[in-house]
Amino acid sequence: MTSRRTPPFGRALCAMITPFTDEGLLDLDGAQRLADRLVSEGCDGLVLSGTTGESPTTTDAEKSALVRAVVDAVGDRAAIVAGIGTADTRHTVELALEAEKAGADGLLVVTPYYSRPPQDAVEAHFRAIADACGLPLVLYDIPGRTGTRIEPETMLRLAGHPRIVAVKDCAYDLLGTQKVLARTELAYYTGCDEYVLAMYAIGGAGYISTVANVTPRHFRSILDAFDGGDPDEAVRLQQLTIPLTELMMASGLPGSVTAKALLGALGLPSGPVRAPLRPAGRDAVDGLRAAYAELTAHSDMVGAS
Repeated sequence: MTSRRTPPFGRALCAMITPFTDEGLLDLDGAQRLADRLVSEGCDGLVLSGTTGESPTTTDAEKSALVRAVVDAVGDRAAIVAGIGTADTRHTVELALEAEKAGADGLLVVTPYYSRPPQDAVEAHFRAIADACGLPLVLYDIPGRTGTRIEPETMLRLAGHPRIVAVKDCAYDLLGTQKVLARTELAYYTGCDEYVLAMYAIGGAGYISTVANVTPRHFRSILDAFDGGDPDEAVRLQQLTIPLTELMMASGLPGSVTAKALLGALGLPSGPVRAPLRPAGRDAVDGLRAAYAELTAHSDMVGAS
């Protein structure tokens, strides 16, 4: 087995959806119930107000209220990481300070999007946030969404900051990832559900998963099998997730839409998505339910759900 860094927020993290009421208001009671379920079902940490949590359409006040409610619900049973990323450094610093006041344990900070800043500006952005608050940072590298990569050389320099401790990696560049893993103590969490085992096997810290909103135990079982010295079982468990992961993450619908559709179909807190997103259609929901049923039928063999 490869040696690995001690994960700062645990191994198994869920990028939690943000439940809304039927009227589209923030559903704090639903958020608390969902958070409690996810933690009870094996999540070490919850990432709030990421893209899966519809952060572009929630207000600053809603983001803070969500952190407070979820911290209240799970206490010290799980780490709470607050998504604070925006395209504006000043605004991002304000959100960082508010999340710290609300009780978050860490911050998820995405690369500034749309404006496509050069690497020196990307580095300065992250340093400004890390310097402004006392919480550890997870840098979110997802160039397919932001238009800008955090290049490996930039990551190497940022790794020297005492509060930059981890990366949510959606760059689809395992070579670049391994370069940084080999030369830093940064904890790498994959944000791509199909890479859970692959990232873990090369020394990653674990995952920040959207699909774990509905199957938290099964995704944790992949890491448990690998850590237990049974890589063949870990491969089997990872492969079982393929149909559901493909429908949730690669069907042309955003993960927030598919996760909410399936959670709602299962009678769990979810609610509508906010415009410009639109709800999944009936055919998509039926496909999600069928893939979920297939996965959970196999998961029963390992005590997962």
